[in-house]
Amino acid sequence: MKKHYTKLRLILGDQLNADHSWYADIDPDCLYVMAELKQETGYVKHHIQKLCGFFLAIQNFADSLEKSGHQVIYFTLDDTVRFSDLPDLLNHLCKQYAVSTFEYQRPDEYRLLQQLRALNFSSAVTVNEVDTEHFFVQFDELYGYFPAGKPGRMETFYRKMRRKHNILMNQTEPEGGQWNYDTNNRNKLKAADLSVIPAPLLFANSVRTVLDRLQRHQVDSIGRINDELLWPVNRQQSLQLLSYFCQHCLPAFGQFQDAMTSNSTHQWSLYHSRLSFALNTKMLSPAEVVTEAINSWQQQPDSISLPEIEGFVRQILGWREYIRGVYWSNMPDYESLNHLNATRSLPDWFWTGETKMNCLSHAITQSLDYAYAHHIQRLMITGNLCLLAGIDPDEVDAWYMGIYIDAIQWVELPNTRGMSQYADGGMVASKPYAASGNYVQKMSDYCSDCHYQVKEKDTDLACPLNSLYWHFMERNRAVVKSNPRTALVYKGWDKRDESFRQAVLMRAEWCLDHIEQL
Repeated sequence: MKKHYTKLRLILGDQLNADHSWYADIDPDCLYVMAELKQETGYVKHHIQKLCGFFLAIQNFADSLEKSGHQVIYFTLDDTVRFSDLPDLLNHLCKQYAVSTFEYQRPDEYRLLQQLRALNFSSAVTVNEVDTEHFFVQFDELYGYFPAGKPGRMETFYRKMRRKHNILMNQTEPEGGQWNYDTNNRNKLKAADLSVIPAPLLFANSVRTVLDRLQRHQVDSIGRINDELLWPVNRQQSLQLLSYFCQHCLPAFGQFQDAMTSNSTHQWSLYHSRLSFALNTKMLSPAEVVTEAINSWQQQPDSISLPEIEGFVRQILGWREYIRGVYWSNMPDYESLNHLNATRSLPDWFWTGETKMNCLSHAITQSLDYAYAHHIQRLMITGNLCLLAGIDPDEVDAWYMGIYIDAIQWVELPNTRGMSQYADGGMVASKPYAASGNYVQKMSDYCSDCHYQVKEKDTDLACPLNSLYWHFMERNRAVVKSNPRTALVYKGWDKRDESFRQAVLMRAEWCLDHIEQL
């Protein structure tokens, strides 16, 4: 490697976009830098599969750039241990290679954007910030769509995106004459359905050297892994996963996207795409994912219905872009919001899955095994328990940020603190998504093998979610009752016998006092 370069370009671990305009031409005077950094391994306790996934993905991207003829320097933890943080490393490289220009793609996390915008190089180094060229909505457009504190509803934004990008549109009207088929997306899996769920496409990426490196540098982690990682860690694998989803899972994705089951270990991903890690690292772009899915629908109209494809497009074009807008228009204040004043500590069994509540045990154990749970498991199982029990949203955020392989703050924070915990006071969710055991029974088979009884509310074996639900509704009555979507709930509750209501609330108090033993 030569001693001097005109330009130094930084590529972060979630900026693995091979189609970025940076790479259109090969400049022998431009050096690309990628690095494993201790600062990125320790701001929360990450799942071991998440650490391995990011490290392998950035290593593979660096290798592919180098094979294409670009000048690349890749630092492992062994190399960066002598630097205090990212700015320290970049200052060193600018001096070592006598660069006159430093460029970076705008980070998608607020803390990293602040860190890079605060860089203090010598006056001889010009710093340029460029776009990641990934999202449907340009960064400079976000504040027009999402005023701070008043982001609007996702459905309104989603329709604007459909019109703007002419996706699933028939001229000026939505394809099929209906914008949203969400009512078709709430089917429970029946016994006959379980036998035909496709086994997930898994990869076998060796992680032995990464594990050795993490151990050598005493990086603390959670979760489980063997010597191979099942997640895609390069663009080729990501495209294979996209193709597999469109062929095998998309035909039933929509109708079963909210369903949950503990029936079989090989069915843990059901009909979900599991593309979020590939998308959030930018190995895939949202535009190509949507295009591939729509092409599959057009080519297989007999097996993929309009509700299936619309339900999937809504997740990518609608929800994902919407959540990003909420994040950027409300940071940094958003990450400290606690509208319901929740202060309880996260139960220790969130780190082990060792609880007698079968729904929680299954969702948490699956998360520890695979660094993955689908959106309803996150929202209505783990998230619901945290909401009902009044868990401190800081602790909830840290858990979600650490345990899921796709968790990057811009997508995790509004989903957790907003949609799940209602800590933003309703910016994202139109109501608190609180539920009793009845919802879990409706959408899963978890309750059939549970220690607790889902139909009971005030006995020693009553499902804790039942009493905790009413405890949540009572202690937040002043906030929740004014919401038209939840006001009716109180009418039925208030008509119940006073002794019954007190028994239910006493059961909830016992559950909260003994939450570690549930």
